[in-house]
Amino acid sequence: YWISAEFIWTGLLVAFLIPSAVIFTLLAIAFKSFSKLNISHLYNLVPDLNPLNTAKDFESLSEQISSLTDVKTKEIDLLTERENYRREFLGNVSHELKTPLFSIQGYLLTLIEGGIDDESIRDKYLNRINKSVERLTYIVKDLDMITELESGSVKLEQKTFNILALTREVFDLLEIKAQNNDVILKIENPLDVPVRVMGDIEKIEQVLTNLVVNAINHSAKEGAEVIVSFQTQSGKIKTIVKDNGIGIKPDHLERIFERFYRIDKSRSRTHGGSGLGLSIVKHILEAHGEKIYVKSTYKEGTEFYFFLNKSN
Repeated sequence: YWISAEFIWTGLLVAFLIPSAVIFTLLAIAFKSFSKLNISHLYNLVPDLNPLNTAKDFESLSEQISSLTDVKTKEIDLLTERENYRREFLGNVSHELKTPLFSIQGYLLTLIEGGIDDESIRDKYLNRINKSVERLTYIVKDLDMITELESGSVKLEQKTFNILALTREVFDLLEIKAQNNDVILKIENPLDVPVRVMGDIEKIEQVLTNLVVNAINHSAKEGAEVIVSFQTQSGKIKTIVKDNGIGIKPDHLERIFERFYRIDKSRSRTHGGSGLGLSIVKHILEAHGEKIYVKSTYKEGTEFYFFLNKSN
């Protein structure tokens, strides 16, 4: 059949051009109506924008929405990070409590099944049970202190004390532990005069104890030393706890003050402890309005230091 060109063009016009024209016309009308829409109505659709209800056109409104999106994205990232931290913390608490509990259970079962009749086995396992109970006690006490420090419910008794004399007392308490690890404890204070600071003496004693114990636990195999020294800087006393031990790799430095964070899990298990020592140090000093600082070179040693207000 023969179809004229005029008929074909008419068909194309009807099939494509006219509908397209209608669609574009409708879009133009919609856009025109949308442009006349009161921006305040859009604020009602996004309540979080109400405090910023200053946009005069859609471009500025778009900028505000982008800014709000960035804020909400950061909030979501923070919540995700906190949730991951919570899960890790609960897992660490469970592991720390489970280890001594399972040990106690195993020793008790051995004694119940007849081991108690053998004097050598009985004494050895009872001593091990006692050590496991002590570890549980340390964990619970340290967790309780962390909770109090983080909630701000701990009240500091600020007063003047001699931190040099306090360090000597800490060394006396840790003398046997140091000897067992072949570590020499030293105080560097050539003038041997009182070093008076302002703070809570009991809490600072725990800070010094935790730092020295940490240094002993990570000491070198030979010629190990832990040195505590003091410097005066801008009206404050800088207390330095330095060792020549195994050091800390850079990727661990940012996390060592987290609860239960372990650099070397096998070594930490050997030395025991709650895994909360450095975290407690951090929180105690923050309660004093100060910070704990660390410098370390892997396989050469580590230096922790903090400041307290100097007192007359």
